[in-house]
Amino acid sequence: MHTVELLDEAISLATKAGFQVRQDWFGGSAAGACEFKGQKWLFLDLSLSPHEQLSQVLDALRGLPAIPELTPSPALRGMLSPRMAA
Repeated sequence: MHTVELLDEAISLATKAGFQVRQDWFGGSAAGACEFKGQKWLFLDLSLSPHEQLSQVLDALRGLPAIPELTPSPALRGMLSPRMAA
């Protein structure tokens, strides 16, 4: 599976996990996951490569407790922590 496909899948999983996802040009700074007024946000920096953006999404997903309804593909599951892969 290509990086862009994995990125799309990871963004979809983040949305299902309750993140509001914003993709914008941040110039290499101020991107990642945060919580604001009880809402989870994931800011993806479009100035980064798809691989770097995927790393940002995976970091956010790794910070979540295991959620049964999230069923990543085998390729994406292998990139997540064992806690999420179970």
